[in-house]
Amino acid sequence: MADGITQVVHQQTRTLVKKGYDVTVYTSNALDLHGGKGSKINDSVKYVDGVKVRYFPYILRYGTMFFTPSMFNSIRDEVKEFDVIHIHDARCFQSAVTAYYSQVYNVPIVYQPHGSFKSYSHGGFLRFLSRGFIDKLYAERIFRKANRIIALNQTEAALYRSMGMREEKIEIIPNGIDLTEYSDLPLRGSFKEKYNIPLETPLILYLGRIHKIKGINILVKAFAKVIEKVDNVKLVIVGPDDGYLEEIQVLINNLEIEKNILITGPLYGKEKLEAYVDADVYVLPSIYETFPMSVLEAYSCGKPVIASRVGGLKDLVIDGVTGLLFESENNEQLVESLLSILNNNARAEKMGAKGIEFVEENFTIEKVVDRLEDIYTEAVIT
Repeated sequence: MADGITQVVHQQTRTLVKKGYDVTVYTSNALDLHGGKGSKINDSVKYVDGVKVRYFPYILRYGTMFFTPSMFNSIRDEVKEFDVIHIHDARCFQSAVTAYYSQVYNVPIVYQPHGSFKSYSHGGFLRFLSRGFIDKLYAERIFRKANRIIALNQTEAALYRSMGMREEKIEIIPNGIDLTEYSDLPLRGSFKEKYNIPLETPLILYLGRIHKIKGINILVKAFAKVIEKVDNVKLVIVGPDDGYLEEIQVLINNLEIEKNILITGPLYGKEKLEAYVDADVYVLPSIYETFPMSVLEAYSCGKPVIASRVGGLKDLVIDGVTGLLFESENNEQLVESLLSILNNNARAEKMGAKGIEFVEENFTIEKVVDRLEDIYTEAVIT
């Protein structure tokens, strides 16, 4: 289960290749952002859906930052061959190296931080200090030198304005999704059969990192009240542990609801789609979000979404139309929203259908890449 930025880069680049562009991705050889030190890709170069991917071995990692010093020579020698460079993430070591040499050779930069310039209030004091240091060391320099900066929504655009970015450099482009991947969905019941869940059991799905900022504790507490009013309902938690799984398991045990909860770990490909298909509702109770791909995935599977009214979720969930919004960390509102969906199948199906329409009209990868093409052209000629 790739992280959100990896998914975005994959979909953008392979669509650009289909349109005839020559695209190369520079990255570390980390197989999984949340994997252990042994979780590495052995290839140095690989073609993924027509995209040339250069993998550089990392010798050190700090959180989700991977240090790849062998990139220096390659970037120095090759960066001038490119017409434009698209940098993803604000605090990535690879971004710093690439940005430095792009300025040496005057290659334009399109910068897409994916909301990672957000304040550091949920990472602890040490992370607060380290991120602040990294920002001053190079992230803010890349920000100031960028020819264009991409915001995922108005909230992120406002942040960049407050940081001093000129209005004409800011472009608002949402993430896109390849709907061809959802044209042949798994049969309903496949996920339940695999995990020995009765077909008639209602499923509430959370899919994402198991991290404190995702508000999973809020969902678990709300679910404890839901099972008092809905028979045999089950909560399914899907995703990699990002330092919070043990605390969630303790909470589940203390509430004595472990028999009603399934924690699968990360799921990929068809297995992930099976989870969406069998779910009655997808829930994202985050304390902060920019533009989670999981919401578009749930919509593409025809599912209603319940989400907290924060960040980009306010733009992604049309309250009462494609799903329901609740105030962040408001347990009672989340309980009411869950019961509203679980007790009204017709309403849930209507919201799911509206979600599909919403994606088709606004978030297809083809529409996103069309806009990226325009930004690349503007960056090159200005």
